[in-house]
Amino acid sequence: DEEEDEDEEQIEAASRKADRAETSIRQEELFQLPAGRQEPIRTVMTKGVAGIGKTVLTQKFTLDWAEGKANQNIHFTFPFTFRELNVLKEEKFSLVELVHHFFPETKEAGICSFEDFQIIFIFDGLDECRLPLDFHKTRILNDPRKSTSVGDLLTNLIRGNLLPSARLWITTRPAAANQIPAGCVDMVTEVRGFNDPQKEEYFRKRFRDEEQASRIISHIKRSRSLHIMCHIPVFCWITATVLEDLLKSIEGGELPKSLTEMYIHFLVVQAKVKKVKYDGGAETDPHWSPESRKMMESLGKLAFEQLQKGNLIFYESDLTELFTQIFREERGLYQDKVFCFIHLSVQEFLAALHVHLTFITSGINLMEEEQSQVSQPELNSPVQFYQSAVNAALQSPNGHLDLFLRFLLGLSLQTNQSLLRGLMTQTGSSSQTNQETVQFIKEKISEDLSAEKSINLFHCLYELNDGSLVEEIQQFLRSGRLSTDKLSPAQWSALVFILLSSEEDLKVFDLQKYSASEEALLRLLPVVKKNSSFNNSCLSLFFFRLSDCYLSERSCAALSSVLSSQSSRLRDLDLSFNNLQDSGVKLLSAGLESPHCKMESLRLMDCGLSEISCKVLDSALKNKPSRLTELDLSRNNIQDSGFLHLCGFLENPDCGLQTLRSDCSLSEISCEVLDSSLKNSPSRLTELDLSWNKIQDSGFLHLCGFLESPDCRLQTLRLMKCSLSEISCEVLDSALKNNPSRLTELDLSNNNLHDSGFLHLCGFLESPDCRLQTLRLIGCRLSEISCEALGSALKKNASSNLTELDLSWNKLQDSGFLHLCGSLKSPDCRLQTLRSDSMFQFCSDTYMFLFRKNNKFNI
Repeated sequence: DEEEDEDEEQIEAASRKADRAETSIRQEELFQLPAGRQEPIRTVMTKGVAGIGKTVLTQKFTLDWAEGKANQNIHFTFPFTFRELNVLKEEKFSLVELVHHFFPETKEAGICSFEDFQIIFIFDGLDECRLPLDFHKTRILNDPRKSTSVGDLLTNLIRGNLLPSARLWITTRPAAANQIPAGCVDMVTEVRGFNDPQKEEYFRKRFRDEEQASRIISHIKRSRSLHIMCHIPVFCWITATVLEDLLKSIEGGELPKSLTEMYIHFLVVQAKVKKVKYDGGAETDPHWSPESRKMMESLGKLAFEQLQKGNLIFYESDLTELFTQIFREERGLYQDKVFCFIHLSVQEFLAALHVHLTFITSGINLMEEEQSQVSQPELNSPVQFYQSAVNAALQSPNGHLDLFLRFLLGLSLQTNQSLLRGLMTQTGSSSQTNQETVQFIKEKISEDLSAEKSINLFHCLYELNDGSLVEEIQQFLRSGRLSTDKLSPAQWSALVFILLSSEEDLKVFDLQKYSASEEALLRLLPVVKKNSSFNNSCLSLFFFRLSDCYLSERSCAALSSVLSSQSSRLRDLDLSFNNLQDSGVKLLSAGLESPHCKMESLRLMDCGLSEISCKVLDSALKNKPSRLTELDLSRNNIQDSGFLHLCGFLENPDCGLQTLRSDCSLSEISCEVLDSSLKNSPSRLTELDLSWNKIQDSGFLHLCGFLESPDCRLQTLRLMKCSLSEISCEVLDSALKNNPSRLTELDLSNNNLHDSGFLHLCGFLESPDCRLQTLRLIGCRLSEISCEALGSALKKNASSNLTELDLSWNKLQDSGFLHLCGSLKSPDCRLQTLRSDSMFQFCSDTYMFLFRKNNKFNI
């Protein structure tokens, strides 16, 4: 039996992915070499949930090739389906014979060798494969004219032993993808179905009446389950079929809100179609007859038995009856008839209906595994029946009963049973039974379940019309009184469910909003993992704010797992003010090294780190071309020895770092090494913050060497409290004059620059090449002399870009401020923010004039 995952969870994931970081690709580009890749692409695997359009895509590919619209370098395209190949399970073929068998035109043309042709083999539906594909024990076969079993033939073709020059395209549902070793696949693509705008587009095209279309779209958006499932084109068709029929017969009535309601109505619609179109009946005739009830029994039994086996396709030996639209007949190109339900969800619904009808008519519980229990219906109460179904779904390793369980519990409601009058001659379950089932599910939610299983149980509660757990948490969130320290396990699960099923994409995850604790992070981490795999058409970045949340290395291990996840979209991670220590960074670095990591910003301020962390980070970031653009290691004791390792990363030509902050007990030695690194490798660095390090004038001298470089892209330079003097200002003035600078922000606060130092800076401010917009000189021992020089510089440079000036904690006095006021009156002055703690009552009239002149001016 093939492994089968629960598609609805995959659908939910695909319907809400927030960031298409991967490259979109057109079908005609499948085998083209991406930029930077040297090895040719031989095997492509395309994944997608059931009904998403994989088969249609392969057919379109083949048609475009046959009509000469694309891939004209290919001589032959041979499309196979595993449904057809399954029929040949017991037979033996050579590769040439297999091609001749399915495509006799090649035999008629006398083509018995394919080595000299460009060929694409398409294998559609790996998830439906019943052939044994053993990539470990299958003997090697190189001769395309030698016969073997079809399973061995395919294994050797996929491994590249047979026709290594041929190209292969394999489609599959996600859970079956691991049947083929990753080493045999060169590229993985995914068909993602409708995004939210495309869902709307579908219904607006289907319903030309704008008011009617808007009502349907609004209704679907209000029901999370329906909205998620509409990601699948075939479910949009099911929904449209039902709503079209209902809107003809009801005026302003209630539309189906749950999945169970929707599928019951779909079944009824198809029963009507069969009665009128195929049985010659009238619209007004009852659509359930003894014959149609008997057929539904047979279909339901087939659906349930095959669902248990994991079979999605059936052959004539499996069948006794057909049902239009519910059940679809497919002919292979040249083989026996193959059948399947139009979508897996229809099979799951009919299976649930069969199990439900069997229990209420005979008392037999088909969910009990032991035959002795099945044969004693008097021992099965309705409560036990539904509890056994919940337990069976929870015990399923791949979730193949998840949607089935939702339908089964939905069918227990009297309101849903009334919709099936005529098919159901008896009704079962009571409100008391439903309440006990709800309580049982809530108890299960309290247990230590995976995020996927908890989420499915919340969907089950929705089918049972119970939203009490979710409403409790939503009230807490609305009131701002959420205290996660007091949440029960079930309430924790409800919080996770709310976050995952939120109408808005989760762009910023701020742990402080819920609970600043490690327990909260580890409980809510499934939100990030799950949300990371959602996709919509809009670009949405993930910011993960975990600063000051009492985290330890334990959290780093969990976060590393998120970063390593293939579906990770995490871009911005702030772990500042947590006692992570070097051991935590070591664990985190494993995720940073992963090829799936897309981290752009990492903040580790005040995390108890030493030079060891720098060494680990350097190694992790060097080992893979890094996307990291921002790194903050401030307030860690990494010292010069640690900074030396970081400079090694900066020298890497793949280094994309743009922002570096490092208040880390550094000295002039670090500046010298940094200058050398930045000069040796064209740097992308645009922001450098070395504040609160004792680099002194000698260290600053080295930095100015970099500022003079034509490759320097630095826009922001912060050097607060770095033991600098007027000497640094003189060197800086010279450097910036020699190299017309991109520098727009300069912070030299809390350095003993004095007026003599500031005079040098004014020389740069006078230059027409000066682009400085923000200048901060807090506590630099300046006097009115500096104000006079600054006023003069601003007057001389009419094109000055300066918009923010901070001169706080300097003894400027009123006389100094008067000098500034002169330049501020100029119509060319662009200054908007001026900060100074000087007393200037004398200048109040001037200030009022300036304020009236420019209401953006702050003082």
